[in-house]
Amino acid sequence: MQTVIVVIHVIVAISIIGLVLLQQGKGADAGASFGAGASQTVFGSSGSGNFLVQTTTVLATIFFVTSLTLAIFAKNQSGVGATTGLPVVNQDILEETTAANQSDIPQLEDVPASNDNPNDVPNLPDNNN
Repeated sequence: MQTVIVVIHVIVAISIIGLVLLQQGKGADAGASFGAGASQTVFGSSGSGNFLVQTTTVLATIFFVTSLTLAIFAKNQSGVGATTGLPVVNQDILEETTAANQSDIPQLEDVPASNDNPNDVPNLPDNNN
């Protein structure tokens, strides 16, 4: 069902793009006064405006409906608290490894301070000669 709606959605989107490109802009009527008045005779004397505008409106409505339907499908499939795809963790093993790793980490008292012995800094060779 979802695949059918996606296919309809894509076809309607491409159709809307085509219909919008076929329609003439509001400034195209100015060309009729300069001798291009016979350019609209393909769709009749009233021009293509009514047919193309109505078809675009219908396709836009279908596009919005399919968009909302696909959004509802996506929401239902998301599963807010779903654990599918997550690794299974045994809480006992997790606590054991955490406790074992805590004993390997040196505590603050065990780490010697770096300022205790100022001679810890190595001498660099003098290469200025």
